[in-house]
Amino acid sequence: QVQLVESGGGLVQPGGSLRLSCAASGDIASINSMGWYRQAPGNQRELVAAITTGGISEGSTNYADSVKGRFTISRDNAKNAVTLQMNSLKPEDTAVYYCIAAPNIGMPYWGKGTLVTVSS
Repeated sequence: QVQLVESGGGLVQPGGSLRLSCAASGDIASINSMGWYRQAPGNQRELVAAITTGGISEGSTNYADSVKGRFTISRDNAKNAVTLQMNSLKPEDTAVYYCIAAPNIGMPYWGKGTLVTVSS
């Protein structure tokens, strides 16, 4: 089992920045990648960014087109954490952001989510 705890959400004005963090605990060795999804009201949950945390592709990243150039995902192996630096935020970035950890085998683990609101 893996437990994920997100932090860093909140209210920010358009053009502002926020930094989300996700701390993982438990069977960390089973995790191959971590990332962030988001879900806005009335929309499906969508991938925002992901990073490979193990294997030959360790450190490789993947971003949704809508956030490329604005968001950066990174990992802190010492803290078993991933962060999502979000810059130039737009109102359409408003959503609940969920941390995800995917093991090599089996279903992924999800955090409880943290709300990001971009509004003036």
